[in-house]
Amino acid sequence: MGFYQLTYLFFAYSFLGWLGEVLTNAVRKRRYQDCGVLNGPLCILYGIGGLIISFALGDLQQSWFFLLGLGAVYATVLEWIAGHILERVSHTRWWDYSDRKFNLDGYICLGASVLWGLLSVFMVKWGNPLLLFLFDLIPGGVRAAVLWAGIVVFAIDAVGTFLTMLGLRYRWPPAEAVENRLANLTLRAGLWILGRVERRMTKAHPAVTFEREKKARATVFAAGCSPYKIVLLFIIGAFLGDVVETIFCRITAGYWMSRSSLVWGPFSIVWGLAIALVTLLLYRYKDKSASWLFVTGTLLGGAYEYLCSVFTEVVFGAVFWDYSAIPFNLGGRINLLYCFFWGFAAVAWFKVFYPPLSRMIERIPRTFGKVLTWCLCLFMVADMAVSSMALVRYNQRLEGIPPRNEVAVYLDEHYDDARMQAVYPKAVHTG
Repeated sequence: MGFYQLTYLFFAYSFLGWLGEVLTNAVRKRRYQDCGVLNGPLCILYGIGGLIISFALGDLQQSWFFLLGLGAVYATVLEWIAGHILERVSHTRWWDYSDRKFNLDGYICLGASVLWGLLSVFMVKWGNPLLLFLFDLIPGGVRAAVLWAGIVVFAIDAVGTFLTMLGLRYRWPPAEAVENRLANLTLRAGLWILGRVERRMTKAHPAVTFEREKKARATVFAAGCSPYKIVLLFIIGAFLGDVVETIFCRITAGYWMSRSSLVWGPFSIVWGLAIALVTLLLYRYKDKSASWLFVTGTLLGGAYEYLCSVFTEVVFGAVFWDYSAIPFNLGGRINLLYCFFWGFAAVAWFKVFYPPLSRMIERIPRTFGKVLTWCLCLFMVADMAVSSMALVRYNQRLEGIPPRNEVAVYLDEHYDDARMQAVYPKAVHTG
C-alpha cells in the first residue's frame, strides 16, 4: 500500500473508532459523549492500531486463529501504552476497566482484548478490502486534495490538543503583551484553539486537569525507569544479545557467524529493542511472579519478533531469519519454541540480570552518565543509518541497479557484497 492508501486507512479507522465509541456511550449512558482526545471526530488510537495490524498481519488472512491472537496482542499493548501516556500528561484516566475481570491497571482487560482480536479479523479480511475498494472509486486528484487537507487540519488539531494537555495555555503571555498585529492575531487564534480544545476535553472528562506536576530533581543518575536508563539498556541489550546469539549459533551450527544487525560493532537491534521495550512496558510489574512474567514475555516476545520479521522484509527486502524447518512455526517468522525462549528471557531479565545492571547504571556520576549516554546514542543512530543505507544498496546491487549518486558509489566501495555477506550471512534477498 502507498502513502495515500495508508493515510486514508488511518483516517477511516480513526473515524470509525470514534463513531463506535460515541454509539457505545449513547447506548450505555443514553446521551452523547465525545470520548475522543482530538477536537475532531477521530480516535487516533484506532487509526494507529489499524495501520499496525494491516502492516503486520496482512498476510494472515487465511489464519483466523493467529490473526485473532496477534491482533489482540498488538491492540492490547497499544491500548495499555496510550492509557498510561494520557494519564501521565493529563493526570486522569480516559477509560477504566477496573470493574471487569482479568484487568491490568484498569487499562486493559481480557474482554476488551478478545474484542480487539475479533475486530482485527474483521478488519484484515473484510474491512481493508472494502475501504480500499471505495478509495479506488474516488478520482485521483480529488482524493489527494482531500487527504492533504485532512492532514493539515489533523496536524492543527493534534498540536492544539497536545499543547492543551501539556498546560501550555497557562504559560503563554497574554495577547495584550504582543505589539505586532500579526503576532497578536496568531496568538489570539492559538489561545482560541487551546481554549476550545480544553473546554471540550473537560466536558467529556470532568476529571481532566491541565496543570503539570512539578517533579523533584533526581539525585541519582537514571533512577527508576528513566529515559537515560532505557537508552543504556538498549545498547547493553544489543551487545549482549549479539554475543548470546553468536555463541548459540556456534554451539548449534558448529561454526562462528555474525549475528549483528549493524555494520559497525557487535550489536543486535532486535535484542536491544526487546530489552528496552520489555523494561519500559513491564517495569512496574517486575516483582510479579515468574509464571506471570513467563506468559507475558512469551506473548509479547512472539508478537514483537513477528512484527520485526515483517518490518525487515518490507523495508529492506530481506529475510534475516527463517523458522520454516522448526515445528509449530508461523510463516517461518516465529515458532512456539522460541516464543517460550522469550518467556524464559523475560523471567531471567527481571529476576536475575536487571537488578544488578540497574544498580550499576545508577552508580554512574550524573554528568558523566548523561554525556556518555548522548555519545553512545549518537553513535548508534549513525550506525543504524549507515547500516540501513548499506542494506538498501546491497539489495539494489542484487537486483542489478547501478549506483546513481556519490552516496551509492561510497557504499559500493566500503560495503561491498563480500562485507555485507559477512555481516548478514543468513540474510535471504526477497526483492
